[in-house]
Amino acid sequence: MVTCCGLITASKDPVPLRSIEVQLDVRDHVGTVVSTLHYQNKEDKPIEALFVFPLPADAAVCHFSGTIGATQIVAELKDKQQAREEYDDALSSGRQAFLLEESQQSPDIFSLSVGSLPPGESASIRLEYVTELAVQADAGLMFTLPAVLNPRYQPPGSEGGSVQMTSVAASLVPYSLSFCARVSSPRPVSKVESNCSLDPLQYLNSEQSKATVQLADGHKFDRDVELLIYYKGAHQPTAVVEAGQASARPGTLMGDPAVMLSLYPEFPQAVMSSAASCGEFVFLMDRSGSMDCPINQNKGRQTRIDSARDTLLLLLKSLPMGCYFNIYSFGSTYEHVFPKSMEYTEETMGEALDKVKNMQANLGGTAILQPLKHIYSQTCIPSQSRQLFVFTDGEVENTRQVINLVKTHSGSHRCFSFGIGEGASSALINGIAKEGGGHAQFIRGDERMQLKAMQSLRFALQPAVVDISITWDLPKGVSATVLSPPITAIFQGHRSLIYAQLTGESSEAAEGHVTIKYILAGHPSQNQLRFGLQPAEDTGLTVHRLGTRTLIRSLETEGSERGQEQDGGVKAKVVELSIQSGVSSSFTAFVAVNKSNSEPIQGPLLRRKVPLPVCCSPCSMPGFQAVAMAPRQPPHVKTRLMKAMQGFKGRRQKSSNVHGAVSSSSLTECSLPVQTPTDPLMQLVSLQKVSGCWELDAALAAALGKASQEVQKLKPPEVEKEVWATVLALVWLHGFKSDTRDEWGLLAMKAVSWIRAQNTPLAPDCVAAANTLLGCNVQREAVGL
Repeated sequence: MVTCCGLITASKDPVPLRSIEVQLDVRDHVGTVVSTLHYQNKEDKPIEALFVFPLPADAAVCHFSGTIGATQIVAELKDKQQAREEYDDALSSGRQAFLLEESQQSPDIFSLSVGSLPPGESASIRLEYVTELAVQADAGLMFTLPAVLNPRYQPPGSEGGSVQMTSVAASLVPYSLSFCARVSSPRPVSKVESNCSLDPLQYLNSEQSKATVQLADGHKFDRDVELLIYYKGAHQPTAVVEAGQASARPGTLMGDPAVMLSLYPEFPQAVMSSAASCGEFVFLMDRSGSMDCPINQNKGRQTRIDSARDTLLLLLKSLPMGCYFNIYSFGSTYEHVFPKSMEYTEETMGEALDKVKNMQANLGGTAILQPLKHIYSQTCIPSQSRQLFVFTDGEVENTRQVINLVKTHSGSHRCFSFGIGEGASSALINGIAKEGGGHAQFIRGDERMQLKAMQSLRFALQPAVVDISITWDLPKGVSATVLSPPITAIFQGHRSLIYAQLTGESSEAAEGHVTIKYILAGHPSQNQLRFGLQPAEDTGLTVHRLGTRTLIRSLETEGSERGQEQDGGVKAKVVELSIQSGVSSSFTAFVAVNKSNSEPIQGPLLRRKVPLPVCCSPCSMPGFQAVAMAPRQPPHVKTRLMKAMQGFKGRRQKSSNVHGAVSSSSLTECSLPVQTPTDPLMQLVSLQKVSGCWELDAALAAALGKASQEVQKLKPPEVEKEVWATVLALVWLHGFKSDTRDEWGLLAMKAVSWIRAQNTPLAPDCVAAANTLLGCNVQREAVGL
């Protein structure tokens, strides 16, 4: 190791990034994140440092500044091409400059360039963004700090470079991370959990409504940092009104007040219980090579494809009678179990399960667009609403194209997406669920994919909500301009966010209310929220920035749908909004130039790429490209970001003293599949019939851990064998797997319905006998009999 150069990569290149500090300020369900990156040049020549990194796809990046020595430079947001030219001009003239830009293809990837850092000099970069915290099924609020950026798949035939990013195994990242969070809410903070080691939670007041927590020392970059925040009491509909920017002109987006509405619709129970839960269920499963990696970095853990197979088994067993289904799998190519969706019967489910058991991660890359096109080309089945479940760990180069395809067909289906493992693209997973009117889930760390999948299946079984409309009742002279795209999906108790600009004046005591109306299972329904128009204190411009970000994302999607030749007007709107609000976009970039250094920096400028942690390598998987900026080229050549980062391409290089540095990849190799013992729960689930019952046979006895003779001997007289077997399975589930009830609850409901349909009066006797056999104490009422 060359110690004189400080931090180095596996390819012996010095690393100028020394540490990252992250401060998170959570107010109720909105987070403000300030990241400070500390660089130091320990070489004997000036350098340019390049760092390509992930951020949450819905983040509103609103501040960027740098400090070199005692000089602070605050970046300006400008048209992307203009910002690139100013940055290159500064480097050409020997000045120090910083550039921060978002990928035009995927909004969850950013590139940070630190230019002309002299020998021995240090620099600190400050990046600020705001983001909403996602509500989890257990009412926790999830904040995710992406630490991992996996390679992205480039479909065959598309253009792209061949330069790889400098990357290292996650456990060998040569810079440190410190993370501290401050939480405040009108309600007490009950607890804070994380997938990483935390120091104890510290309360800052007697009401316990303010608290702070920080990451324990020794964090390794083997996972995204997740923080789960729990408040006491259930989430309630809220409205936050924020005053406009004092320096902005009234009547403009930043000059007027803005409101953020958080709605939690409640469906009438009578409608929910009477709605039929059938449908067409289409499962699209990733079988690319990276699915053979462990689902997390702990040794001996189940691979992603193993977990996906178990999840498919659980989903198939939980489907309702009378529905239709099909299973697609994809990599560089795609396959399907049936030519078209088939009715859910014992025969079709058996055939599907045989195919699922043999699924391996052997289809190459992550070309998801073609199987989606094929699915959408299939005629929908009358009276069977289509529900699409997409499981993938991959990152694709054509993220916006995939999202636009889902949006185009949003009227014919709902899309539920699952990002598997660390580094899954939040832009892709959230984007297709949002545009497809469904729900997004991420499975990271020790989380069980089965639990997340069943939560989404419950959403899918809710009746589709149609004809959604929002009406505002505001004081005279006040009007609302909605910034959010139209709401396309509503689920029971699931949060819906609405941002709006409020124009006009009102008294301090004035109130308004908003009503959301919709048709649920043929029944007109509505929910209403009343709120005061007096602006809240100390919110800064958080609501304005989040609202602007939402509007910008909608316009960008509109522009990409129209195509490059027709999006000129949309681009102009986005650039104007972005610069006016200070929120970044795919068409703008932050640029800062140090104009105070009078002496130009002399000598050739070396480019150094900061290595990024990866959890799973593309290994020999064809088509994968590392996400990176291409090296600088001579002045007459435009540098081009690889196709996987097409949004960063096209910055013309003007400096003749800038030399490209050779980049080598040091990606960690994929682990071989780990053989794990069969899960007893999955054994039992695999034996259930489509109707919901179990058969009394040796396989069932083995799954229950009993001998066949024991099971037969304790069967109450005059009880049918299938009834006895089904009661045994239910008692075992309640007695030994109550902690995973959310996973098997739907298939248990099916089993109870089947038993009731048999009209047997001896069900109580069966429960008592089952308790005796299994050594349980499960009450008949708990089973549902």
